[in-house]
Amino acid sequence: MACDIPGRKDCGVHEIDWPVLCYDKVRYVGDAVALVVAESEDIAARALELIDVDYTLLPVVSGPKEAAHPAAPLLHAHHPTGNFKAKYHLENGDVDKGFAESDVIVEREYRTQFVEHAFIEPEAALAMPEANGRLTVYCGGQIPFGDREQIAASLNVPEDRIRVINCLIGGGFGGKEDVSVQVHVALAAWLTKRPVKMVLSRAESLRVHPKRHATIIKLKTGAKKDGTLVAHTAEIYGDGGAYASLSNHVMLRATTHAAGPNEVPNVRVDTYAMYTNNVPCGAFRGFGVTQSGFAMECQMNVLAEALGISPLEMRRKNILAVGKQTLAGHTLTESCGLPDCLEKVAAEMERHPFVAVEGDKRRAWGLACAYKNTGFGSGAYDAAGAEVEVFANGRAAVRAGAAEIGQGLVGVLAQIVTEELGVPYDQVDVLVSDTDLTLDCGATTASRQTYVTGNAARHASLEVRKLLSLTAAEMLDAPPQSLTFRDGKINHNGASVLLADVVKAARREGRMPKVSYQYVAPLVPQYHHFAFGFAAQAALVEVNVKSGETKVLKIIAANDVGRVINPLALQGQVEGSLSMGLGMALQENFELQDGIVQTDTLYKCRLPTIDQTPEVISFFVEAETKDGPYGAKGVGELASIPTAPAIINAIYSATGVRCYSLPASKKWLKAQLAEAAAAQAPV
Repeated sequence: MACDIPGRKDCGVHEIDWPVLCYDKVRYVGDAVALVVAESEDIAARALELIDVDYTLLPVVSGPKEAAHPAAPLLHAHHPTGNFKAKYHLENGDVDKGFAESDVIVEREYRTQFVEHAFIEPEAALAMPEANGRLTVYCGGQIPFGDREQIAASLNVPEDRIRVINCLIGGGFGGKEDVSVQVHVALAAWLTKRPVKMVLSRAESLRVHPKRHATIIKLKTGAKKDGTLVAHTAEIYGDGGAYASLSNHVMLRATTHAAGPNEVPNVRVDTYAMYTNNVPCGAFRGFGVTQSGFAMECQMNVLAEALGISPLEMRRKNILAVGKQTLAGHTLTESCGLPDCLEKVAAEMERHPFVAVEGDKRRAWGLACAYKNTGFGSGAYDAAGAEVEVFANGRAAVRAGAAEIGQGLVGVLAQIVTEELGVPYDQVDVLVSDTDLTLDCGATTASRQTYVTGNAARHASLEVRKLLSLTAAEMLDAPPQSLTFRDGKINHNGASVLLADVVKAARREGRMPKVSYQYVAPLVPQYHHFAFGFAAQAALVEVNVKSGETKVLKIIAANDVGRVINPLALQGQVEGSLSMGLGMALQENFELQDGIVQTDTLYKCRLPTIDQTPEVISFFVEAETKDGPYGAKGVGELASIPTAPAIINAIYSATGVRCYSLPASKKWLKAQLAEAAAAQAPV
């Protein structure tokens, strides 16, 4: 029970408002009330049946607009702004003047749904009391050092009494940034002095962990006759669920990206993240930009139609480029490959005109663009540490405290050490996510790890290289700066020495080839970022106008990633992103009714299946950023953002029916098409 917790009774990755075990009020269906620890699952299950909890039913706050009503019940009575988790107001230029100067103005409301992360492995953790009085927790989170802090706070012990070892896990996508079973197993092991393991069932996982925010987005956009955007306003309501999680940051990104990757001189955005009795919402691949990006990329097509120009020309006229400003007033001075991305997609569309089909099927292309920040930005401190060591046998090790959740960081770190020190790739050992043996790299989120942890590993490698160059220079009788490191050797003008021999000599001289480096990303003002990734996509769909079934036949995807470090892993990121975007567009919907989960099995989440995978034509644009490792930027989230609007825009081009509230399911589209056909039928 909550009274058994020796330390802080609440947790939270941002605000500390989420009870480890509820002690006063249950705010959503996944709240933990009591923890049963037993020798077996059967005993635990029987014990659970013996527990009775008396609940007093309270009114349900079922959505963000209901939560904003002055008479709405307060979920957190002492929260300074009531049911408002966060409010953001961003304004540049003169919006009223901009609309007065506009030739065409369109106003639309868009809605996006809750979405389940559907990672392969549900939440799992193992806590082991050690003989020295410390506690080791093996888990699968995205913020190992954050997990350590929260566990220590709940147990009321110093952080150095806790060791967190992050295991390689079956995906995260943002859904494992919040602590869950980590704290519960730690608490149970601490109190029982026994090892404790906990694995959530899929039904429990669906009920407990945060989802993608459902949003209500009202847009008003004005443009000149030639398509130039003049003014834009957005009102965004995000359903944050019962606890804060990362709603503040997610809805901030929705705010700063609310005009999409377009320059608009006059903008105003008002965003509200709301407490409701729904499952909490937090980080999810795309981090709020998926929602506002969907709305704006659909709005661009609506506006283009009203102006009588093509969606492609509309984007050519307005997309960001070097020298242009984001809606937050951030002037891009480098590394914006969006125009190249758009032209690659446009050219490929020309090479692949769709073949008209007869009967009940219609085909069409849809277009969308996107941009996404790399790193925290917006005034936040963003840093990572890495340690690089070379051994006497010529092998190397890189140690970094970042979570590997399938995104490929381990491979990238090994490549960086190989590039700088010439150690063969298969001879580089990588250790990640052990709070005793690695430096803090912050959260695996915000497409930041290649940039910040990659830079830390690169700088650490360069320092090791400098150290070894001093010894190798003496051995080769050459200036240190003239040496090259390659294939396990250090070379100069045809002469070479084994790296292993240089390491041995350096150690004899008292030079230890082991360096730790803390990289700190450039600090930028609020609402600005030190780097952005850019993308353009086109989706070819085939719609059966009788059944409402939509098939995505082909997707052309161009992504500006700064620098391609691992082409195969990068392609995997793109293809996975497209699958998520397809699911969001056509079928995925985590449904709640008065706070009660309806989507209580993975099957009901309606994830895309392998036979729905379209042909993917992929391009990478390398508009290098000066501070990234070798010019690289983040890509983990970028390609997931334009997919849904590209598909929705394609459906409209094929059928004349536009979806303003995701998903555009088969059942919904069939009804809309039937209604449209009835309206056109002769009386």
